[in-house]
Amino acid sequence: MTELGTRLKEARMSKGYSLDDLQEITKIQKRYLSAIEEGNYSIMPGTFYVRAFIKQYAEAVDLDSNELLDTYKGEIPTNKTVENVTATANIQQPNQRRTLAKKATKGSSDWMPKVIVALFIIIIIAAIWFLNQHSSNNVADEPKQQDVKVESTNVQTNSNKDKSVQGNSAADSKAKQDQVTKDTTKSKQKISKGTVENDSVTTTYTLTGAKDFKVKVKVTGSTWVGIQDENGTELSSESQNYKADQMYSNGDELDVDAKGKKSVRVRLGASANGTVYVNGEKIKFAATPAERYTQNIVIKFE
Repeated sequence: MTELGTRLKEARMSKGYSLDDLQEITKIQKRYLSAIEEGNYSIMPGTFYVRAFIKQYAEAVDLDSNELLDTYKGEIPTNKTVENVTATANIQQPNQRRTLAKKATKGSSDWMPKVIVALFIIIIIAAIWFLNQHSSNNVADEPKQQDVKVESTNVQTNSNKDKSVQGNSAADSKAKQDQVTKDTTKSKQKISKGTVENDSVTTTYTLTGAKDFKVKVKVTGSTWVGIQDENGTELSSESQNYKADQMYSNGDELDVDAKGKKSVRVRLGASANGTVYVNGEKIKFAATPAERYTQNIVIKFE
């Protein structure tokens, strides 16, 4: 046993590994692992495998493989050693090897050309048959596939056009109707300029010529909003998005349908942060927010 083999074996045993365990870990045959420990490198498949197996063995038992290979390089066979062993073997059995080589050459020379020619002919026949079949199928199926595809495309295109035309027609009709309604409402209704009351917070407007009485407040900043009818009743029940006695912030929109009411009062805590609309028409403040921070906008419906 060599010093390298002894060191590897001791490391293996300290790990508690058997040769079977090490074979499972490294995937190296047990007989090669045993040969490494005994320093019997003659059964190895080659010098390259000797070094590779030693390196795997060392790493499996937590040894520095490079240090081992460098330290015990004198014990590890080199390529030159393998060449000498091979040359010796060739000298010992020249007649046997030559006889085997001649037999192998003669046997292969008899049947190999025939096999190659037969395979070549079979491949050519198979290729011709495949090309003929493939060409026939393409010729038979191509017109049908094109017809079906074109017909399907036309049907889908026409369907999409019909849907697009119907959708555009419906949208245009609704837009025109809304515009007519809006224009009719604007042309008939009239909102007075507004009368500033003596209480320093109230401005009164009069709405005439309108069928609807819808009030909207668009909030552009933090402000308190209150919407009441002529009796001082909060109109929160007339709207889904307006709640009485509440602060509102930028982006909030409050809609109230005051149809049937004689008047509506909109109180803005910070008038600069709110805009009032009646039936879509913006109310122009008679007193600016700079003049009156808090304002009551009263709209009388006649």
